[in-house]
Amino acid sequence: MNREGITMTERPAEGVPVWADAMFTDLEGAKRFYGDVLGWTYGEEATEYGDYTQAYAGGKAVAAIVPPMPGQGDGGGGAPRSAWCLYLASPDVEETARKVREGGGEVVMGPMAVGEFGKMLVARDPGGVVFGAWQPGTHRGFEARAVPGAYCWAEVTTRDADAADAFFPAVFPYATKRMPDEHVDFKVFEVGGEPVLGRMRMDEGFPPEVPPYVSVYFTVDDVDAAIGRARTHGAKVVFGPVDSPFGRFAALVDPQGAPFSLIDVARTEGETPELIPES
Repeated sequence: MNREGITMTERPAEGVPVWADAMFTDLEGAKRFYGDVLGWTYGEEATEYGDYTQAYAGGKAVAAIVPPMPGQGDGGGGAPRSAWCLYLASPDVEETARKVREGGGEVVMGPMAVGEFGKMLVARDPGGVVFGAWQPGTHRGFEARAVPGAYCWAEVTTRDADAADAFFPAVFPYATKRMPDEHVDFKVFEVGGEPVLGRMRMDEGFPPEVPPYVSVYFTVDDVDAAIGRARTHGAKVVFGPVDSPFGRFAALVDPQGAPFSLIDVARTEGETPELIPES
């Protein structure tokens, strides 16, 4: 897990996570929940962009939340599904869209310009994992990482791990390494020798109704206390908390059904495993 410092003061390298946002039917409820759990404050709703609302930790932009667009649903006539979307840096979202399609994925939104802020697309890999690509303009992405309330890490969590392993390095310039653990199928995508994104195979421990997703980790200074606050709002803990060489972490589902994870990077246990390069 890359816990420190790819900052957004310079143009980010292709494939590096640069932003995260989520859609919530109850925007005010989401503000209360993440404000309590992560300490977020919020900027004004950008009415010209569908009430897109940036979240801040310590005065730094760390994520955004937005209500669904009119008529936007889950494809089955119901309410839209709340989920976090991770955006990966792209120098050219049109080219990224081409690679997505060539790799067997689907572009579900865009490519499109978002004013002077940048250009974006939302795509789906062959196994159904939804992610975004962001070509920065004036909005370079995360203003803070790996501090309380900020993004820290993310993992492609999928039942079709083989498809993800072929797809993501074809779209982004990733080198792949695997975890030397016969009980867990986990790999890491690197850019310039730095780990930027994980890939976890979903096993029988995941309920069949849980779709593949990108698990976004937010930093907290006390995972157990943050879980307690989350539970008071109706969130569910689906895994953990557990200690690891990367920090103490847990996976949750927020009150509106969006999966996310919490991690305390200061509380580590055990030796960091030596990752094995893929041939």
